[in-house]
Amino acid sequence: MSHPSNPHLLVYISAHGFGHVAQTAPVLNALVERLPDLRLTLRTAAPSSLLEARIAPKFQLSPGAADFGMEMATAMDVLVEPSMRAYSAFHQDWQTRVEHEAQTIARLAPDFVLSNIAYLPLAAAKQAGIPCAAMCSLNWADIFDHYCGHLPGAAQIHGQMLQAYASADTFLRLTPGMLMASLPNLRLIGPVARVGQNRRAEIDARLGLRKSERLVLVTLGGIATRLPMERWPLLPSARWLVQASWGVTHPDVSTIESLGMDFSDVLASCDVLLCKPGYGSFTEAACNGVPVLYAGRPDWPEQPCLADWLAAHGNCLEVGRGELEQGNIGTILDQLLARPKPALVAPGGIAEVVDYLANYLR
Repeated sequence: MSHPSNPHLLVYISAHGFGHVAQTAPVLNALVERLPDLRLTLRTAAPSSLLEARIAPKFQLSPGAADFGMEMATAMDVLVEPSMRAYSAFHQDWQTRVEHEAQTIARLAPDFVLSNIAYLPLAAAKQAGIPCAAMCSLNWADIFDHYCGHLPGAAQIHGQMLQAYASADTFLRLTPGMLMASLPNLRLIGPVARVGQNRRAEIDARLGLRKSERLVLVTLGGIATRLPMERWPLLPSARWLVQASWGVTHPDVSTIESLGMDFSDVLASCDVLLCKPGYGSFTEAACNGVPVLYAGRPDWPEQPCLADWLAAHGNCLEVGRGELEQGNIGTILDQLLARPKPALVAPGGIAEVVDYLANYLR
């Protein structure tokens, strides 16, 4: 164990998209403000550039993936059979895998393990005698059961996943979040999101935007997928902001990277966020007062709780994937922006998680 004056937190972060980093980073930033002597070790396969952009305090990186989520065809399409094969291989010698990860945890010698939301390190931490908690709006057991629960061999895998999640001291279920009725250790936590600074005047000057132009941030998260925006019609009232890696050639498109700004500041400066349903996108939009146009994922089991929450606390409309791919969204953008602006949502969950972790780490 670490010396009491220099506590050590080991954090596992799923690299299935960017949302898990978006959930975890505000908590870690606030926690280190509370506990300046905290040693922070991250175990994740997420890009170091993303971690450094989102997580302010110094951290030690232990590269590696303890989960893979689901195998994806695109950012919005799950590959069911390949996911089942991957989970079957992952659980083939489950106890040996737990023991190996327990050895890794023991070698890193943390005072506490926080996982968003790999279940393997929770089982391993318990075996190593280290207190641990999960934190997320979903869990892989429920996602796996939704897509693969009907397949041969799924019941045993699902049972091991649930047992690992239930072995944690607490599952800090963020709002909005899935019901997770099978877990006995839930603790409901408020929204977690990063609040940015509105720098619209700087962006207007840099991009030469007219006052009548709407700035729309377009993102599909961290799973490699792009929209065919070259086919989109010209929409003089809109300027689209996309990531440079999409390589979009369109007169109405500018890149996020060209602004040289923190992503949260870019989001807070936009008129609309165009995205897929995701915890980080929805909560950051609500907490920054940005309306959301989202492409529905009717098969993704987390969508109902996210969409219902955003409809109640923010401003959003759903657009069909066909309309989105063709760029036929001018009318629905007008409808979205004609709505009254709701009150900003406070990310109160950050302080709740920090209080919980600080009680262990002090």
